[in-house]
Amino acid sequence: MQAYLDFEKPLVELEQKIHELREYSTENVDFSSEMKKLETKAEKLREDIFSKLTRWQRTQLARHPNRPFTLDFIENVFTDWFELHGDRNFADDPALVCGFARFEGQPCAVIGHQKGRDTKQKVIRNFGMPNPEGYRKALRIMKMAEQFGLPIFTFVDTPGAYPGIGAEERGQAEAIARNLREMAALKVPVIVTITGEGGSGGALAVAVGNRVLMMEYSVYAVISPEGCAAILWSDGAKGPQAAEALKLTAADINELGCIIDDVIEEPSGGAHNDVKLASENVKAYLKKHLEELQQLSPEELVEQRYQKFRAMTVMAEEAVEG
Repeated sequence: MQAYLDFEKPLVELEQKIHELREYSTENVDFSSEMKKLETKAEKLREDIFSKLTRWQRTQLARHPNRPFTLDFIENVFTDWFELHGDRNFADDPALVCGFARFEGQPCAVIGHQKGRDTKQKVIRNFGMPNPEGYRKALRIMKMAEQFGLPIFTFVDTPGAYPGIGAEERGQAEAIARNLREMAALKVPVIVTITGEGGSGGALAVAVGNRVLMMEYSVYAVISPEGCAAILWSDGAKGPQAAEALKLTAADINELGCIIDDVIEEPSGGAHNDVKLASENVKAYLKKHLEELQQLSPEELVEQRYQKFRAMTVMAEEAVEG
């Protein structure tokens, strides 16, 4: 069932009319001309709405319930998918899916956050918030990929790592820190795609890549807008205000010039309106960047990744009088 966000409500009436005309069309009654007019009107309205989105509205799009998740991209971009489970230490973590597949016929590793669609799946997937065992599972797969010289693709879509007591007791911070260190030294190409929310260390733990891409309506920040608002103003309801201050959209981050490498265009109205087309766009960008990275030696891959993340820190010196 299609879900509409508040700012998309003007489209609802038009979409319903188009659907009704399509339902009532028969061989004897042709509404094609009326449908075409309404579809053109709806497309113009959609373009107008999406050309004026605020940062908070883009955040809502990144969280859209129908937005494609990692398993959707695996289905449409990769073949021969085989999922692996467990960290060989404590348990499996359904919030992070990990395994091997083929990309354009080439074996590769695929890792990504997975949110649920309905209430049952959201609970099973823990709303896309991994526990330490999830990050340890991901690292296990990455190390296997490195051993066999396979490229690694990661898909990021999480509000953050799970902050529960059990997660802290099992070493949440250590698991994230270890992933950051180990990913920095991987001798195979690592391509990261922010598909929805890229939240804090929960995202970064699988996002230390040679190339970092963002989908057009995804967001990437050190904290969620609501979390930021709760800290700054003791009021999580001021999320929209915090989103403006965080400048967390793909367009904002691309302007910095050093955090991400490309912005992947989405279909009109967002990736959830055409998952197939969105997946085709993602596939084209992955292919382009993989071909470029495969020209580098293992040592050059490590150095390129190191220099990329070093360049994200800028220090300014000021002369002190006296």
